[in-house]
Amino acid sequence: MKKEIQKVIVGQDVVIEEMLIALMAGGHCLLEGVPGLAKTLMVRTMSQALDLSFRRIQFTPDLMPTDILGTEILEEDHITGKRFFKFNKGPIFANIILADEINRTPPKTQSALLEAMQEFEVTYGGQTYPLDKPFFILATQNPIEQAGTYPLPEAQLDRFLLYVKIGYPSVEEEIEVLKSTTGVKKTPVQAVIGADDIKQLQSLVREVTISDDLVAYVTEIIRATRPDTTAHNYVKEWVRWGAGPRAGQALILTAKARALFLGRYAVIPEDIKTMAFPVLRHRILMNFKAEAENVSADRVTEELIRLIAIPSWK
Repeated sequence: MKKEIQKVIVGQDVVIEEMLIALMAGGHCLLEGVPGLAKTLMVRTMSQALDLSFRRIQFTPDLMPTDILGTEILEEDHITGKRFFKFNKGPIFANIILADEINRTPPKTQSALLEAMQEFEVTYGGQTYPLDKPFFILATQNPIEQAGTYPLPEAQLDRFLLYVKIGYPSVEEEIEVLKSTTGVKKTPVQAVIGADDIKQLQSLVREVTISDDLVAYVTEIIRATRPDTTAHNYVKEWVRWGAGPRAGQALILTAKARALFLGRYAVIPEDIKTMAFPVLRHRILMNFKAEAENVSADRVTEELIRLIAIPSWK
């Protein structure tokens, strides 16, 4: 899959790996980057490498929840003449959903995704409709605060397994992008994996082993992000709210997925340290002082990883 995606996407190795890790772990992914960094193209290319159904939803200020979930329409039985309501499924009923520019729509519409992201089902008109698995939402957002943007609520941010930031390419990568996108040559992307394989892979991720020492290490990292339970003055000074238990679950699952991605069947400390950044980036809420002095959640995570020792690791 990575090789197929790299036929179109130049560089961004870490971003591609984190997207695949989120898919392997059975979670959703939020991509953030300025316009023109191929966020949408990256997701579309990934969908082409998967033999799954794909839908793209362009979020706009006038988008309504029914535009995502679907709506009931009045139909008539031509034999009996009776009229009845039929639920017309919306674009959310697909395996891979690209929620493009998710922060351009108001909270009312953003919240339409909450049940689907957590329970993998949609409730409409008193009826519950299950979603096909695997179900994977890749949302993109622009970090630039422009007119018509609505920041995602913390509760919805927490539904995303990973928060991935996309940076500018290197000089060599940018030259390659310009050469490959301004000519006539197009590289086809082949579907290399299907739904059954992905479900089996997601099941295999959970079988990857992790020692009790490393589970204790994850617990200590998560609890250290909370100002009321931390022993670190750094956190008390800069953090308003720390990460909840879901962060620990996400860190262990993605560490397992990373281990499997790299050909290992057991988690090592490097897996936890690497995945801590995209897992905690949107789950540590900074206070006003931190925002004023440009202290980010990544800096807090970096400091905690430096200070917290791995228990009894040999």
